[in-house]
Amino acid sequence: MATKLADGEAAMAAGSGPGGGFAGKPNFKSSAGWPGLLLFLAVLVAGVAFTLYSVNADIAAAPGPAVSRAALVLLGLALLTALGFEFVNGFHDTANAVATVIYTHAMPPTFAVIWSGVWNFLGVLSASGAVAFGIISLLPVELILQVDSGAGFAMVFALLIAAILWNLGTWFLGLPSSSSHTLIGSIIGVGVANQLMHLGAGTSGVDWGKAKEIGLALLISPILGFACAALLLLVMKRVVTNKQLYDEPTGDAPPPLAIRGLLVLTCTLVSFFHGSNDGQKGMGLIMLILIGTVPAAYALNSSLPQTQVVAFADSADRAEAVLTGMSGGVTAHVDPRAEVKAYLQTHKVTAETLPSLAAMAHDIGVGVRANATLGDVPADRISAMRSDMYMVSETLRVLDKSGDVKFDPAAKAVIKDFKGGVDSATRFIPTWVKVVIAIALGLGTMVGWKRIVVTVGERIGKKHLTYAQGASAEIVAAAMIGVADGLGLPVSTTHVLSSGVAGTMAANGSGLQGGTLRNLGLAWVLTLPASIVLSGLLYYLFSQFV
Repeated sequence: MATKLADGEAAMAAGSGPGGGFAGKPNFKSSAGWPGLLLFLAVLVAGVAFTLYSVNADIAAAPGPAVSRAALVLLGLALLTALGFEFVNGFHDTANAVATVIYTHAMPPTFAVIWSGVWNFLGVLSASGAVAFGIISLLPVELILQVDSGAGFAMVFALLIAAILWNLGTWFLGLPSSSSHTLIGSIIGVGVANQLMHLGAGTSGVDWGKAKEIGLALLISPILGFACAALLLLVMKRVVTNKQLYDEPTGDAPPPLAIRGLLVLTCTLVSFFHGSNDGQKGMGLIMLILIGTVPAAYALNSSLPQTQVVAFADSADRAEAVLTGMSGGVTAHVDPRAEVKAYLQTHKVTAETLPSLAAMAHDIGVGVRANATLGDVPADRISAMRSDMYMVSETLRVLDKSGDVKFDPAAKAVIKDFKGGVDSATRFIPTWVKVVIAIALGLGTMVGWKRIVVTVGERIGKKHLTYAQGASAEIVAAAMIGVADGLGLPVSTTHVLSSGVAGTMAANGSGLQGGTLRNLGLAWVLTLPASIVLSGLLYYLFSQFV
């Protein structure tokens, strides 16, 4: 796929274009030294200690018997793997955010990386969680409902380890491959393997409707990144007449103050939105791990206030009435849970689908109303109640997307209110999870970034990146990632930024390096099938032993 780079400095020494490289290359020899290393270790230790303290406090406050030592060991291994994925994601993807400010000398390399790490940290803390649970909904319903089983843990370990291995491999070759792309492929691989391993048993695989939605976002984003960055550069040339903006950096001198401020701002925005979008992927997986190992503490949102719990129970009653009315007053003649689960597997509406949903809405309302808060639900009922809520929420989501059942405006408002209550009870992310993901992503940003930075800064175009090119690529990347975050869709920072740089090179007439583009294209094309196969094989292997 690509020639292995010995290290970042070797890549720069080798040059990138026919002329033997760029003038005014950044100084990569400087480092934070011992103070930086000590700070890194201090934050790492603080993150580990905070995680242990938070998990211990949550388990102590949860109802039911003490958690077994084996479950705690499994929890620790799974959390370590999930945080490892986010750490690799940090130095793999975030390098794209700092490449432009480093190669335009707007910020020194070491300071740029630290700055980006801080804004990644803040971005993670601001995340809504929509992307996290959107990715989880790709997984087979059986594995979600049985995440505390051996198959559930095999799923989590397989998709995380597959994603880490592919990310490390592409990083080692200096290729800006997408962590989002890799994780989606890993999830699809687990789903396909799960279905192949249980042929004829009615087992579901991947939610292909959701996969198509996410896949389109990943497919379209680099194309839009290329076109929008090129267009923005051309518009800037017509509107902004400051010639310095379109010059290559001279030596190692920083750009003029206004231009420098623009470049730093765009780097900051990309870093922030990368954290708010990419950080959620690890959040969703950590929640699966916590629910599987310690359901009493994490399966239901015990922090919901009593007033919201009462409103949720009332919304369940209204939803039951609407669903019963739409089914002509007919009650379910089959096991409601089996019927709803079958719908999630087949996406085929039957005469029993709406009556079964009404029955489950009734049971949810009764179960919620029986307790002052969700923290008061008996330990032996928590997992079952969460499973019911998950199946109902996903069924309502799929029904709405497919249009197989037509809700009038009044009914739709009732169902939306009920689904919102269900999601508030089950789709939550504790603050400590956001903090430790932020620490992992932020620290990852500060390690191993040189390989990707060199590729983006030197190996895409034949000429040195200008100030306007760097700003155009970063503005487009920040805007696209921010929009995707608002829509609850994962998007690749790597694809958007590197394609944006390529777009500005094409628009500026700077030329493109065919070899690099070919390697980037191969990485983009191969990431999905490679991660599918790798995670599928790992899932099969792990399911034999876990």
